[in-house]
Order: sequence, then C-alpha cells, then structure tokens
Amino acid sequence: MLPISMIFAGLAAAIHVYIFILESLRWDLPATRKAFGVKTDAEASATKPMAFNQGFYNLFLAVMTVAGMAFVLASSPVIGATLIFAGTGSMLAAGLVLLISSPKLARAAMFQLTAPALAIVFGLFAFTN
Repeated sequence: MLPISMIFAGLAAAIHVYIFILESLRWDLPATRKAFGVKTDAEASATKPMAFNQGFYNLFLAVMTVAGMAFVLASSPVIGATLIFAGTGSMLAAGLVLLISSPKLARAAMFQLTAPALAIVFGLFAFTN
C-alpha cells in the first residue's frame, strides 16, 4: 500500500504546484481567469494579491508532502508519514472548503481533493500495518 500512497501523494503535490503556478504566476491570463471564474480585468487586478498569497499556501503544502515522501524513502517513516498526512490532510480540507463554499466549483474541488484523499486512505493502510 505504501507505493500507492506515495504515488497519490506525489500526484497531489504536483496538482498543488500547478495550482500555485496558476494563482501566483498566471493569474492575469485569460485561461486562468476563466478557470477560476474571474470575469473582468478589474476583478483579476483586485484579487491578484490574494491569489498570489493563496498560491504560495498551495506550494507550501506540496513542499511539505514531498518532504514527507523524501523522509519515507530515507527510512524515517514516522517523520515522513507525519509530513505526508499533514500536507495531504490540509489539501483535502481545503478542497472540502472549496466544495462547500462554492458548489459551482465542484469540479475544481474534486480535482484538488481526490489525490490527497486517496493518499491518506492508502497511507492509513501502509503506515498502520
């Protein structure tokens, strides 16, 4: 189960790096605006600082998860599992908040929360046996 958990944790981290890129580096681009439902240039300008900051939260969750994976691979499973569960648990929680607070963004929320949820489920089997 550990390899499957690590695959989903890595996928979750990659998704959150992608979200970081969209929110912190590409916020003004039409495709990004459309993905996040930002309709006007003025709205994009007004929300750019918030999106920039939020993007870094996603990056930090990805870094935490990857650091956990590195610790697991370096034979420190307790530290690794702690970091993986903290990172993916936060990703899952953020996805649930998005789903509950903005039902129209359900597809994006599911994209954000599915891989971390699977990493957690498989991780529970891997790290508790």
